[in-house]
Amino acid sequence: MLNFDQAEGLRRMLEIPKLRVLTFLSALPDSERNGMLINLSATLASRGKNILMVDAKLTNSSLSSWLNLKSDQTLLEVVRQQRTMDAVIKEVSPGLSITKVAHALPSTLGLPKSGYRELSKVFDLAASRSDLVVVDCELNADDTFLLSSFEDSELIIQVSADPKAITNAYALIKRLNNRFGRRTYGVVVSGVDIEQAQKVFSNLSMTARRYLAVELNFVGHVPADIHLVRATELGRAVVDAFPLSKAANAFVRMAEKLVSTASQGFRFDAMSQLGVPLEY
Repeated sequence: MLNFDQAEGLRRMLEIPKLRVLTFLSALPDSERNGMLINLSATLASRGKNILMVDAKLTNSSLSSWLNLKSDQTLLEVVRQQRTMDAVIKEVSPGLSITKVAHALPSTLGLPKSGYRELSKVFDLAASRSDLVVVDCELNADDTFLLSSFEDSELIIQVSADPKAITNAYALIKRLNNRFGRRTYGVVVSGVDIEQAQKVFSNLSMTARRYLAVELNFVGHVPADIHLVRATELGRAVVDAFPLSKAANAFVRMAEKLVSTASQGFRFDAMSQLGVPLEY
């Protein structure tokens, strides 16, 4: 007989109709991580999608601080019935909005254990109002996520060609694997051209497969493009400011791949765990 945790996990796995939540973890500095997420989200919105960015980090240099989100614009305030859902979601541009989970660990704010379930429900409600959700996330000290909802999403690791970043990315994949078991992770390689990106991915993928039995999926790359820097200085997305640039083209290809994956329905991992035969 299944225990409660097993039954809950199976229920969540069966209820995922689409790959609508993209959870990003990064081995790079805040500026590179934030820039990539904002540009990717803006590109997804430019493809006619309604995109919600969710800041699930607790640092002062996280995504929400870059976009000037107010301190009380968090999903936790909705759980506390201090703010409405509309009040905690800030519109950045047409089709693109942002919110934050909390400004501190809910446990430090006196939230009971049941409050985490309520927080996950509020997140799920916010997510249901968008076509795609882009989550900026990190692992807690005990290798869990701030919300259990993130466990069922597509997990994507951002890395660069820097040896330290590659080492950190592998360590992150190892922690995820130890905590959540074998599954596929996406990889985005930043600061390099496509050839270098594929080389970095190939080496990381081979190592993960050999030592962890983990499969990685190449999501895309972000080239080192001066237009990306200029767009940031202008406070605009590169796809808007310089639509013909290499960086804009790379973000468009990445966005199209993610949208295509999201439209396919069940997550690959969920189908394989259920023993569902896959057609190629």
